[in-house]
Amino acid sequence: MARYRERDLRRYFRADAAFANPEVYEFLEAEGYKYTIRLPVNRILQERIGYLLKRPVGRPPITIRRYYASFRYQAQSWAMPRRVVAKVEWHPGELYPRVGFIVTNLSRPVEWVVAFYNKRGTCEQWIKEGKNAIKWTRLSCCSFAANAVRLQLRVLAYNLANFMRTLALPEAVAQWSPTSLREKLIKIGAKVVRHARYAVFQMAEVAVPKELFEKILRLIDGLRRRPAPT
Repeated sequence: MARYRERDLRRYFRADAAFANPEVYEFLEAEGYKYTIRLPVNRILQERIGYLLKRPVGRPPITIRRYYASFRYQAQSWAMPRRVVAKVEWHPGELYPRVGFIVTNLSRPVEWVVAFYNKRGTCEQWIKEGKNAIKWTRLSCCSFAANAVRLQLRVLAYNLANFMRTLALPEAVAQWSPTSLREKLIKIGAKVVRHARYAVFQMAEVAVPKELFEKILRLIDGLRRRPAPT
């Protein structure tokens, strides 16, 4: 935070319920941060949205029914009331709703606040991808500097894989994870047979089909910078 304190930037903070304590709120407010932090469920919060916790009238829906609420709330340990946003989801086949509370100092609509907070889970999925596919937490060197270099190389590898997934994958496999890229496209066995006029790649049977491999190569070639016409 000290790095960004003197910079003219919009600063945001989002965190799970482990950071739900008044000292964190007061510090963020003093530093000028906008925040969304998950609140543990308690009886008082549930009573404030009791009208949303009643099962909807009629037949159970086949889709998710989602409701929001926004109100002012002050816990005993808080020095002042703060805004709390609630989300209630009724899922098909489930007897009880899924309920979540977020404390925030944002003045945006409730749907925007919830969507902003949910991106915290998206970031965690990206971190999980890097840990599983690139093994970027496997830092076994004896010095901090050496481990820092290894981590930077692994992050670079993750970025390259993500660039390829974004820019050079056909629509049929656009949702491949970095693990799938590694196992099906990069880390595969192959034998190169050279002839006078051509070379043949004899790929392992777990590799992608020939047509898909050709599409990927064309997309990669399309990223190459072309010389300016003379």
